[in-house]
Amino acid sequence: MKNSFKNLSYPELKAKRDEMKKKYMELRFQMVIGHVDNPLQKRTMRRQIARLNTLIHAQDLAAKKAAAAPEAK
Repeated sequence: MKNSFKNLSYPELKAKRDEMKKKYMELRFQMVIGHVDNPLQKRTMRRQIARLNTLIHAQDLAAKKAAAAPEAK
């Protein structure tokens, strides 16, 4: 699951992050109620969201760098 996000485009990454955040919120509510089969799932989802945020940030930086490069010449 770690490397499955690297081949996604920027809009797909953002959509996946929003989807994961919704699932994470639902999982948090289920934990409060007490209906969770795997409590470690919360940690793995949080880490996947962080991976998505990292990839989104890296693509943002690459786009800014690419946009600034032609202006510097």
